[in-house]
Amino acid sequence: MQELNRKTQPSYHKIKKIDIIKADKKELANNIPLYTINTGSQDIVKIDFVFTAGTWYQNAPIIASTTNSMITEGSKKFNSQQIAEKLDYYGAVLQLNIDNDFGIISFICLNKHLNNILPIIEDLLKNSIFPKHELAINVTNRKQKFLTNNLKTNILAQRKFLEVVYGKEHPYSNKTESVDFDKIKQNEIIDFYNKFYTSKNCKIIASGKMNDGFYNLINNYFGNNDWEKSYNDKNFNYKITSSKQREYVVQKKDALQSTIRIGKILFNRRNDDFIGMQVLNTVLGGYFGSRLMSNIREDKGYSYGIYSFLTSYLNSGYFSIVSEVKSEVSKKAVNEIYKEIKRLKDELIPEKELQIVKNYMLGDLLNYFDGPFALSESFRILFDYNLDYEYFDKYIDTIKNITSEKLIKLANKYFQKDSLYNVVAGK
Repeated sequence: MQELNRKTQPSYHKIKKIDIIKADKKELANNIPLYTINTGSQDIVKIDFVFTAGTWYQNAPIIASTTNSMITEGSKKFNSQQIAEKLDYYGAVLQLNIDNDFGIISFICLNKHLNNILPIIEDLLKNSIFPKHELAINVTNRKQKFLTNNLKTNILAQRKFLEVVYGKEHPYSNKTESVDFDKIKQNEIIDFYNKFYTSKNCKIIASGKMNDGFYNLINNYFGNNDWEKSYNDKNFNYKITSSKQREYVVQKKDALQSTIRIGKILFNRRNDDFIGMQVLNTVLGGYFGSRLMSNIREDKGYSYGIYSFLTSYLNSGYFSIVSEVKSEVSKKAVNEIYKEIKRLKDELIPEKELQIVKNYMLGDLLNYFDGPFALSESFRILFDYNLDYEYFDKYIDTIKNITSEKLIKLANKYFQKDSLYNVVAGK
């Protein structure tokens, strides 16, 4: 074996275009869209059942999350123990996920066990019963976790930040209180389940190695009309009522650290400026070599880490900077953060620094398409926001060609100091 010469830099090439294995679309007999990404060498498949059933659609706190988390706790054919034992026996992994916009039921299993797993999934989606005893345990456990989390400054800062940028009544603000767990009723959960976990509100994404009979198999279990339930697709509109006050302190006198969260309402990935702002965000705090990390961690030693990011929801989005710092330097850290933001507005980013960021972002983008499950998650980006695959070509093109002149314009457009909210939780 030839010895590796570590004095010689490995060869590399710049990314010009990514050849993406695209999803194929079919419809089940009841018009549920089925997207398949048929690739991979392992005889395994992941199936996501996606419902627009996030917190946006609930009429009271924690209804959506409780419904999603309780789906595996019993159905007409199986109790919770039987469900767990069958999944374990066949080596399947079931995942329940909830966010502001979507409720998702996913599972991963070997293809040879699909016929054994699909009847369980079918009964969960069509006939979950949400037993009172399991509901009481679920709510008690989640309330305890909520109370524990609320002792942490990072949670307190996040809750306050979302409240002030969206308004207390907006579903994107995290307005849950401990008393909400005591108010949950079984009939509310069943009603939400019947309204939103239905064939009329379902899309299916499958990724992995699939045989020729895959479509017929899925259609046999989920392609009929016996789970339309009471779904209606009415629009849910909420007004953003951001606070006029820009600075907040959430006191926690026993805290050893303070959490800083600075940011603002922005937009989601459908906006023309989103990709450019991703580049600007990466320069500021989007990776380990960012300006904020160099200043706050490496130079000042105020924190172990600091990051900035863009969060995209279906109906909005926001920009945020987050760090945990020693309480006695929180004011100094905030001042340094604003200095770095001001630099982006006043000075062109040097070409060498910008090129490093571009290379990082293009390299990181490859992870989005590394294997069938990653391809599935990347397709969700397009699918959720009604985008096509040209979006990724645009993403690459924007990163490669964006200039410092364009970025300084974006910084001055979106990073005005009087548009930013500043929340500090701690001592």
